[in-house]
Amino acid sequence: MEETQASSREAVRVREATPADLELLVAGNLALAEESEGRRLDESVLEAGVAAVLADPARGLYLAAELGGELAGQLLLTWEWSDWRNGWFWWIQSVYTWPWARRSGVYRALYTEVGLRARARGDVRGLRLYVAREDEIA
Repeated sequence: MEETQASSREAVRVREATPADLELLVAGNLALAEESEGRRLDESVLEAGVAAVLADPARGLYLAAELGGELAGQLLLTWEWSDWRNGWFWWIQSVYTWPWARRSGVYRALYTEVGLRARARGDVRGLRLYVAREDEIA
């Protein structure tokens, strides 16, 4: 019988995504749009957009979560300057956990990493997460 969920004892490793992750990040975004909003994205446009982020840190940062050496989840960070707060707000976007890795702490590990990075900078005033109203699970 094939195991459909990762072992809860297995540690999630979070790292910055690289261009080598492009194909899986695109696949994760395609699945995310389909599962959460019932939308089919234009794969060529999406691939160019993800590649643009991976090539230019000013556009954002993808974090990749691994379980057992396999990509298990992803998260995109983008930033917005707040003149009112004289600091940055980080937007959490394009969050996806592969079905086989759900309920294994993947999102928790990604979110924890975001918080650690934000606190280390000292100029991040808050984190924001967009969730579609229709996505009741999220």
